[in-house]
Amino acid sequence: MTVPSAPIPSAAPQAWWSRIHGALMPDYNRKATVYWWVMVSLGASVLGVAIAHLAALGTGAWLQILVGCLIAMLAGVFPVRVPGAKNAFAAGEIFIFLLLLIHGPEAAALAAAGEAFVGSARSSKRWTSRLASPAMAAVAMSLSGWALVATLAGLKSRGTYSDAMMVLAVMFCAIVYFLINTVLVSLVIKLKRNEALQLHEFFGNFGWVGTTYAVSSLIAGLLFLTFREIGVSVVAAAVPIIAMLLTMLHYHFRQRETDAAAQTVRVEAAEREAEQAARHVRELQSSEQRFHSAFSHAAIGMALVSTEGRVIQGNPALCHLLGRAEEDVVGRTFSDFVHPEDVRLLTGHLNPDHALGQAGPAVEMRCRHAQGHQVWIQLHSGYFSEDDSAAPCLILQAQDITARRDAESRLHHIAYHDALTSLANRMRFGERLAQAIERCQADPTRHFAVMYLDFDRFKLINDTLGHSAGDQFLVKVAQRIQHQVRPRDTVGRLGGDEFAILIEDMDDVQMAVAMAERLQESLRRPYQIDDVEVDSSASIGITFSSIGYTTPGEVLRDADIAMYRAKASGRARYAIFDASLRAEIADQVQLERDLRRAIERDELSLAYQPIYDLKTGRIDCFEALVRWNHPERGPVAPASFIPIAEDSGVIGTLTEWVLGTACRQLIAWHHRSAGRQRLRLHVNVSGLDMCRANFISQVATTLLSHGVEPSLLTLEITESMLMKRLDSALENMNRLRHIGVGLSVDDFGTGYSSLSYLSTLPITSLKIDRSFVQKLQNESRNGEVVRAIVTLGVALGKTVIAEGIETPAELNQLRALGCGYGQGYLLARPLSAESCELLLQGEDRALQAAEAMDPSRANEPIDRPAWSVTHH
Repeated sequence: MTVPSAPIPSAAPQAWWSRIHGALMPDYNRKATVYWWVMVSLGASVLGVAIAHLAALGTGAWLQILVGCLIAMLAGVFPVRVPGAKNAFAAGEIFIFLLLLIHGPEAAALAAAGEAFVGSARSSKRWTSRLASPAMAAVAMSLSGWALVATLAGLKSRGTYSDAMMVLAVMFCAIVYFLINTVLVSLVIKLKRNEALQLHEFFGNFGWVGTTYAVSSLIAGLLFLTFREIGVSVVAAAVPIIAMLLTMLHYHFRQRETDAAAQTVRVEAAEREAEQAARHVRELQSSEQRFHSAFSHAAIGMALVSTEGRVIQGNPALCHLLGRAEEDVVGRTFSDFVHPEDVRLLTGHLNPDHALGQAGPAVEMRCRHAQGHQVWIQLHSGYFSEDDSAAPCLILQAQDITARRDAESRLHHIAYHDALTSLANRMRFGERLAQAIERCQADPTRHFAVMYLDFDRFKLINDTLGHSAGDQFLVKVAQRIQHQVRPRDTVGRLGGDEFAILIEDMDDVQMAVAMAERLQESLRRPYQIDDVEVDSSASIGITFSSIGYTTPGEVLRDADIAMYRAKASGRARYAIFDASLRAEIADQVQLERDLRRAIERDELSLAYQPIYDLKTGRIDCFEALVRWNHPERGPVAPASFIPIAEDSGVIGTLTEWVLGTACRQLIAWHHRSAGRQRLRLHVNVSGLDMCRANFISQVATTLLSHGVEPSLLTLEITESMLMKRLDSALENMNRLRHIGVGLSVDDFGTGYSSLSYLSTLPITSLKIDRSFVQKLQNESRNGEVVRAIVTLGVALGKTVIAEGIETPAELNQLRALGCGYGQGYLLARPLSAESCELLLQGEDRALQAAEAMDPSRANEPIDRPAWSVTHH
């Protein structure tokens, strides 16, 4: 009787995570698996936090980050392989570190993960690698990025921060990133194999790549410094240049491989020749067969040439390079295919030394393609003979380097020409000017002149029509300038709307003057830009070699000085430099330095001139006037230093100081006099201030910080300046009125503003220019002008203020004409803050005394003696 066998139990079903592990990670042990999951989870967390942080950024910043990530990922698709090494590198790290500097560790972590994903996808088919590599790169970049942020913050807190320290810190961050990322990646392999991480093996395999990370971060640091000064356009310009350089590097490495292959061919040919001598006919035939096979299938052009230069045999690559059939090549001299200007170069290359078995150096020359264009080749030559009985010949190797030479030519053009107008840039113009100076020093009869051109309305074109229209304007200007100069003259764009012309071999001074007149006639003609007719003109400064220049900088400096003299004389003019201009500019430069120091050291002061209600004789408000008592020059008039502040860009700081000081004084008067809570203040501002984008916020911040109601402040701008900058200033004027600040047109009547402007402008008051007030007695016609202005102001709902009242007759006539308010030396000179306070107190006491004697006279005009005390 047989006992039935027990059934074999079936295997328990595997869990779902075990099945996933078996499918994706069959070679991972427990330690490697745990490590993989930890790193992937940590990397996902880092990327999630980064995306959440960057979500708050604006569209412009996200666009920059997206473009940077895409460029880094695209660079990872095309790595450059190093000949003789197992490693390759990509340019993505440049843009990863650039994002780190611009947008912080979060943006850099995204870019590093993207670049790592592309690299792993290119080199591995396993999803474990494709997931782990981006995660580890994100973790490594986050750690090193925050280390960089902490380092830079520490440098700033200790006051040791500088651009150089920043670049060194970025390079150190790149090395740290490389070390962390490499250790994280290497640990996966070591854990799978249960091996320890060996430092010597680590540096042996990855040391060269670490160096490329440091170089990439150095480039990124330099790009960041340029980006900070110029803007995002420099990054857009750097991308094609970096791509071109990497292409050239890739081509160079390929060339090295090709050269090595060619060298191998030559070595093998020599070895075959030795074998032929030893093994006689059979081995000679075998060697010939191998040589001709290599010759025929070589990727570079090769030819056997007799010592007289006649082609004995040419391979298909050479025929393709020249665009000719083999029968059109064989039998002709090689010089027939070389550019005529390079034939002598070929003849020198095919020298008798080859007959002694010496290889000639490589030489670059131009060949003529059958279709007519030029082909640049790098030519190698060497001695070759099949056996002792055969006549010796040369083997030529011609490698096509046209692409490299074209790239070099384009880089040269980029380096020495303006990208927009294709004119010489500042560097190229400086070189040509230096050469002209040397020629003039060697031969004093070879004179030259330099013109410096600046366009008078270029900023207005940019502001109103946009930068694209400004670029079109500059291109048209460049074309007109080139049409007016001789072919041998050099035209350069030095930056913005500044151009320069170098006139060499000049006959006399009149030649340059005539050219300047032709240029101004041509440049003042209207320009058609985007269906809009634009008018402009140029101010031209001219200087001559007869002054005795030694450096290009001196020439451009003096031409620039002459240009500013032309601009100051009324624009659309030319001026010739002389020594007095240099002294004048030097004095202005020194005055500008002194003004900057005066603002920094709080050496300026404010005077306050009362503005009276002409009906009541009481002070209505004060006008704040800036004063500068120079320690050496004495009092400097505002008419002298205000234009300097505008030209040098100090006007914004000066206006901020005046507004703050005036508001602080107004609040002090309010606190010291209970009856003066509605006392108001007038402050003069520049036309440049009224056009600044941040001017509204500056005024609002000043009012808020000092607790001044906007309605108690009136800003004054001259009529002529307002009309000149009306289009740019109108928006700010509307915004100022919206918040309650008053606006006054100063020197009204001198700027030729139209009634249509006055009826629409958001102004609250008009100030009649002193020139009309001072002629009231002598010319009745001026009385009618004042009457018209007063009537116009009343009709438009504007307050009318008369300036420069100096005689009782002028005051009486203004009151008779119905002018409501006035100021001038008759009423009060500009006073210190303390004197104004005494004046207010005296007026208050007089009012109180009059009211105490007769309350019904509280609103009557103050007697004339109350005004006369302010004369002192």
